Amino acid sequence: MVQTRYIRLILLATVLFFAGACETDLWEVDRLASIEAEEPVDISRGVTIIFSDSAIVKAKIVAPEMRQYTDTDQPYFEFPNSIVIHFYDPEGVETQQITSDYAVRYEYDQRVEFRQNVVITRADGVRIETEELIYDEKESLFYNSVPIAGYSADGRNTFHGSSFRSDAALKNIEVQNTTGAVVLEGDRIPSN
Repeated sequence: MVQTRYIRLILLATVLFFAGACETDLWEVDRLASIEAEEPVDISRGVTIIFSDSAIVKAKIVAPEMRQYTDTDQPYFEFPNSIVIHFYDPEGVETQQITSDYAVRYEYDQRVEFRQNVVITRADGVRIETEELIYDEKESLFYNSVPIAGYSADGRNTFHGSSFRSDAALKNIEVQNTTGAVVLEGDRIPSN
């Protein structure tokens, strides 16, 4: 009889334990379901994305976090905590790099906007700094409408401008309202 009571007590404790565990799990499921209903976003952390064409790597994106919003009129990807994009030539040599504190890519507009502490570093060492950089994927064109500064690899040559436009390779850069300092070697003088 004592043994039967002991078994019943153990059985009751086990049932209560599992019932309590299920209650917590159901509460957690409800909580997660309500978050998904409130904010339709996919969040990825520690992101590395490789873009390639015919098995040749064209670019690599590295970001601590990427958010994908698809349940909207204008689906977009957001990189709220910085982004680094490395661009490569067909031989796999890095040709340029873009970093920024924030970026967003709009799917339908095919437009990427980089904001806050945007730095473009080319393979030749030229560094361009600005607070905004927009890439129009349809036109293969970079541009902005805020001040820009550029520095040569050795830091001796600088330029500043009110805005700029450039091809996708950032080789043909047109800076508006340009000022700057250029160091000329030897007897070279600027020509008109």
